Amino acid sequence: MRLLKVATCNLNQWAMDFDCNLKQIKESIAMAKQAGAAIRLGPELEITGYGCEDHFLELDTITHAWECLKDILLGDWTDGILCSIGMPVIRGSERYNCQVLCFNRKIIMIRPKMSLANDGNYRELRWFTAWKQRDQLVDFLLPIEISEHISQKSVPFGYGFIQFLDTAVAAEVCEELFSPVPPHAELALNGVEVFMNASGSHHQLRKLDIRLRAIIGATHTRGGLYMYSNQQGCDGSRLYYDGCCCIVVNGDVVAQGSQFSLKDIEIVVAQVDLDAVASLRGSISSFQEQASCKTIVPSVAVPYKLSQSFNLKTCPSSPLKIKYHCPEEEIAFGPGCWLWDYLRRSGASGFLLPLSGGADSSSVAAIVGCMCQLVVNEIENGDEKVKADAIRIGNYTDGQFPTDSREFAKRIFYTVFMGSENSSEATKSRAKVLADEIGSWHLDVSIDGVLSALLSLFQTLTGKRPRYKVDGGSNIENLGLQNIQARIRMVLAFMLASLLPWVHNKPGFYLVLGSSNVDEALRGYLTKYDCSSADINPIGSISKQDLRAFLKWAAMHLGFSSLAEIEAAPPTAELEPIRSNYSQLDEVDMGMTYEELSVYGRLRKIFRCGPVSMFKNLCYRWGARLTPSEVAEKVKHFYKYYSINRHKMTTLTPSYHAESYSPEDNRFDLRQFLYNARWPYQFRKIDELVGELDGDKVAIREDHEQLGATSHGVGGLGVAAAGSGNPNVGI
Repeated sequence: MRLLKVATCNLNQWAMDFDCNLKQIKESIAMAKQAGAAIRLGPELEITGYGCEDHFLELDTITHAWECLKDILLGDWTDGILCSIGMPVIRGSERYNCQVLCFNRKIIMIRPKMSLANDGNYRELRWFTAWKQRDQLVDFLLPIEISEHISQKSVPFGYGFIQFLDTAVAAEVCEELFSPVPPHAELALNGVEVFMNASGSHHQLRKLDIRLRAIIGATHTRGGLYMYSNQQGCDGSRLYYDGCCCIVVNGDVVAQGSQFSLKDIEIVVAQVDLDAVASLRGSISSFQEQASCKTIVPSVAVPYKLSQSFNLKTCPSSPLKIKYHCPEEEIAFGPGCWLWDYLRRSGASGFLLPLSGGADSSSVAAIVGCMCQLVVNEIENGDEKVKADAIRIGNYTDGQFPTDSREFAKRIFYTVFMGSENSSEATKSRAKVLADEIGSWHLDVSIDGVLSALLSLFQTLTGKRPRYKVDGGSNIENLGLQNIQARIRMVLAFMLASLLPWVHNKPGFYLVLGSSNVDEALRGYLTKYDCSSADINPIGSISKQDLRAFLKWAAMHLGFSSLAEIEAAPPTAELEPIRSNYSQLDEVDMGMTYEELSVYGRLRKIFRCGPVSMFKNLCYRWGARLTPSEVAEKVKHFYKYYSINRHKMTTLTPSYHAESYSPEDNRFDLRQFLYNARWPYQFRKIDELVGELDGDKVAIREDHEQLGATSHGVGGLGVAAAGSGNPNVGI
């Protein structure tokens, strides 16, 4: 037996906070050494933090990274343990995203990333160059200020592996695992048994299974010990890195860290018999054949033994059942942890939420309530860092600290019901009951006086006073009156957030939380600079359907039972007067259902459909119940309002990223915001197709959607049309 103990970790790094990052790297190494590990793997770009973005273009960032690495190498941190540490490195005129492999106070090798993440939320090619030379390692001269202190002038740089006396170890960096030809395949044929993947992978609903399947697949058919490390937390942007560091042997998970946690440092350790890897490889004939004619990968020899011989004091780790969270738990814990990181790092003293009693704002309130529960639970588990942050934010004195989530919420969370003559008693009551369940400091405010004053001012200026549609007003008047109410609430929310702490003799300021969802953003069903405009929004990239499922779950599992009634209520903005024969409803206003919006969103973003392609796919999806003409009208209606309202995405509140069809235009969904909303060419093409299809008749049999593909491969919906209704696509 060759028993090897390895450690990987989740680290909650903060972009550009070198003191914090260095401290946590050192602590994680110390924890790994204390556990007896021979290898310690940290996340991608852990010294700087992954989310530095254009700060990577600053030479200061590179210099500070080297200074931090020097600090590690001058101490005893790497004595007797191989440490993989992520940082940016400049070689010549190129900047690389690298893993620096250190052992016994020396740099053994620098491994630059070869496949850069450059889609979706990622823009690595903006800051880094991909390493392309695969046939040899080059000599890299270390910066003078480093070489003088560690008595080492140069180091091998490039694609390769480290050959120890008893095993071979190699790095594979994040995106490379998911590339068409991943390095681990070639490295395995060269005898590498231990793979170290340093990652900076963000959370997205339902994504973890995809990631774990890739890690498991890397060793299932070719053998190996695969270590995965990730950042965990909000490092300063819209993304939440969801940890889940793990260790996999021959396709079996033997150690798994948490996906969501308030801990800054989490280590997982496993003891592995490397002979199990050699045995599996020796039993696979195709592996043997391909290894016999492999392309040689360069290596660095290190005359040191990492493993131990057979003994009963250390037992190999056993396979575990993989821990997955359901989407409802992901919505509770992911945004909850993201909010806590944002709160403690921003210097704010709490949150303020305009709570309408509807599904969206109630979801945000429940997430904050969940955050308070996580904080109290972590304090009960002995986390002194969380305790210190909670004491500071909650302004506790005389040795007191949070022991009850509702009491903690009362200190750090304001909710405000901003009612008008158009608000119902039902939503007012629901907001109050939910606030009591969570424990927030709740206020009930009427905005009618402010609205009346503004309308009187408008009448003085113009001689006219607008009326609602139900009172005989035009659509322009009706929309204008709704927008005034919405914007009053935004102004009032920010005023209260800045002044209420002063009123209650609390230090600091409160962050205003937004509560618009991804479907409303896609359709533009929100007022620019209304309560969708806030400091941050934890649900801005979550669909209405997922939020309603979350409300049902939270009513049962978070102890906020009033959420069940809130979920059952029809969504309404309550910006128009309620009459006996009229009540405003969101889906009626939008001219489409939330379910349809999710379908449009997936086809537009995930399947990259323009209007014509969307029409064709929806003819398959909805063709059993709608005529081509009706499908065409729906597609045109969506694209009209999508394009008219796209400008609202330029001011969209920074939102937690959770959904693959998010229209957020900061960096995820890059498109123009001035459109010809008539789409004359595209809509004309749709009309031509409708004419060819005899557009007034249903063309597809009624059970079409249920039938799917037949045994001979025809008769289904097609990949895009079928996928448009699947929340798992696009991950």
